[in-house]
Amino acid sequence: MITENARPAPFALRRRSNASTSFDSESSARTLAVAASATLLVLAIFSAVVPDVRDSIRSLHGGISGQTWVLSGMSMGMAAALLTAGVLADDLGRRRVLVWSTALLAIAGAIGALAPTVGVLVAARLLQGAAGAGVVASSLGLIGHAFPAGAPRTFATSVWGAAVGGGIALGPVLGASLTTSLGWRSSYWLQALGAALLVPAAIAVAESRSGERRRLDLPGAIALTSAMAALTAGLIEGRTSWTTPLTIALLTTGLLSLGLFAAIELRRREPMLDLRLFRQPLFMASLSGALFIGLAVIGVMSFSPTLMERGMGISPIDSALVLTAWSATSMVVAVLARRLLGRIHSYASLAIGLALCAIGEFALSGLGTGSSWAALIPGLAIAGIGSGLANPSLGRLAVESVPRERAGLGSGSNNTARYVGGAAGVALVVLLVSTGGSADAPHQLLSGWDLATIVCGALCLLGALIAVWCGRALAVR
Repeated sequence: MITENARPAPFALRRRSNASTSFDSESSARTLAVAASATLLVLAIFSAVVPDVRDSIRSLHGGISGQTWVLSGMSMGMAAALLTAGVLADDLGRRRVLVWSTALLAIAGAIGALAPTVGVLVAARLLQGAAGAGVVASSLGLIGHAFPAGAPRTFATSVWGAAVGGGIALGPVLGASLTTSLGWRSSYWLQALGAALLVPAAIAVAESRSGERRRLDLPGAIALTSAMAALTAGLIEGRTSWTTPLTIALLTTGLLSLGLFAAIELRRREPMLDLRLFRQPLFMASLSGALFIGLAVIGVMSFSPTLMERGMGISPIDSALVLTAWSATSMVVAVLARRLLGRIHSYASLAIGLALCAIGEFALSGLGTGSSWAALIPGLAIAGIGSGLANPSLGRLAVESVPRERAGLGSGSNNTARYVGGAAGVALVVLLVSTGGSADAPHQLLSGWDLATIVCGALCLLGALIAVWCGRALAVR
């Protein structure tokens, strides 16, 4: 096993080898507190919609299509905006983007709370996604700048990884509780309030940006945003049917726009994304790991409340509590495992985390109509341990796989892969579950769930093998 100190440094790390290892501990602690809190809030908003979506759609007289878009709108907004938000944070200032994004997040929450129609609610979720992209990209960029490589950054990215798990754990429980007691609109009001309270805290954070001010790559930004938006929308529509003209048109547009983006970047002197980064093992480990977490973990966990409610007869609030066996475990492990994460390379801890996620998902199969919620706990807990190792590893890879002044770009790239993977993962799980027959019949839903967990577990193992391969490629350089 190659340790962090013994490994050869790729070009992205050599460029910052002379950086000072001293830092302002008070300022860094403030940065970490705000960045982690903002990330936790975004993930809580992302997951809070699951238990309240039925009530909101029923209240606004919407249908299945509206429900799908309310559930997935934030994923689309984040996937479309993350990389652009990261680049803007590096060039314009990470604190500035964080302040703007938290303010926009508050406005989007208020729009959701006041939404008179399903269309307005979907627009609010899309806006929450775009704002959340700015928050996540700038937050991890601020951490990458405030904490030098080594033990300080390992600790900081462990806290950031815990915030990811904490937000996912908190969101469904709060959403279900508020919907039951005060109605679904109260959840959006609380989201707006939380974001508004973060604005002054974000203003107090020290500013950081890249040393050089580059011109905005507007053609590249438009092409990439169009590509991510079309691909994500196509994946969302594909959950209903993969053969409709709309689905085919969206996916085709997304792929063509992605090709156009690559062509634009190859011709520009100051590209938005330097495509040479794809030759670097750490950058590839960062992107592939995030993609597989989204594809094989987020997909399964996003569908699990539906499984519990329709297949096992568990109430929405109880299913949210059961799911904390995964999300809360992830949060705790991310903090407790920082010593382990400091002793081995990020790609190795990512591989271990993905392998544990695979074991956990395999353990989630084999359920029957008579199974109780307790049958889910071992698999959820093992997958939670894996996620608790993977999330901080991805956070560290995101900022260490790019030059120090482009930390926002690293964060944006990593999280774009995660949320595009998440959209594809949910679509994959829905497709696999539907092979069991009607989702309204519990035994058929459970049969399809078995196939989904086995396939996604195998994908986690594939992701772990890719992380190991990237590590070996790094070692021979």
